[in-house]
Amino acid sequence: MKRIYDAGFFKEFCETAANMYRLGWDERNGGNLSLLLDENMDDYFSYVIRTIPISFDASELAGKCFMVTGTGRYFKNVQEHPEENVGIFRIGKDGKTAELLWGYSDGGRFTSELPAHLMSHIARLKVDPLNRVVMHSHPTSTIAMTYVHELDTNKFTHTLWQMSTECIVVFPDGVEVLPWMLCGTNEIGRATAEKMQSARVVIWSMHGIYGAGRTLDETFGLIETVEKAAQIYLLTSRLPRVNTITDGELKQLADYFKVTPKAGILNP
Repeated sequence: MKRIYDAGFFKEFCETAANMYRLGWDERNGGNLSLLLDENMDDYFSYVIRTIPISFDASELAGKCFMVTGTGRYFKNVQEHPEENVGIFRIGKDGKTAELLWGYSDGGRFTSELPAHLMSHIARLKVDPLNRVVMHSHPTSTIAMTYVHELDTNKFTHTLWQMSTECIVVFPDGVEVLPWMLCGTNEIGRATAEKMQSARVVIWSMHGIYGAGRTLDETFGLIETVEKAAQIYLLTSRLPRVNTITDGELKQLADYFKVTPKAGILNP
């Protein structure tokens, strides 16, 4: 048997959680992180510790294994005490149970927002079969921006693109914006998954961000870029706008870096 603590994905997951806390994205038990695992977990674990019910039918992911932060757990503790704060489980054949293979050692369970994560994984895998990560966090500037900016997806995206040259290159698919909704419910999970069909970033107004990507690094960098753009917006929004990145210049960037901006945002 291989030792799970030596696995590269395990170390990176714990380091990512620590960095999310360090940047102030995941205060207290705020936020959650899930990683679809490619490695064969039979090389690490030989039996199921216990089964945990899932509150929706995840049959489309049956047999797949995930590493997921626990409910009520503090990100600041993940790196030092992963076995208590993180779990690795397999989606059961019925799609309604998680077969715990490792972790949640003190009797805990996965994040209450697991349905939203799994729904988003299902949606993103249909768009990109290589998608592996769903990351939910509470970046300060992005949340603050939802209080003062119109919650229109295209307008929100356009503003973010104009805040930094790299934005349209990093997220040419833009961002999707949801109004405030009750968290931890299947309703917000379904709404997020629907938005994930067209973008890798979904902003929960007055709450945080859901980001998706192929790797932990890519997804972290995606959210990091959105958060930096939101911070620049807040720093400049009450000042006279002397200069800006024009739509023509945004098109130049897209052409040069060979990305396709989301339609309907830039002026013809």
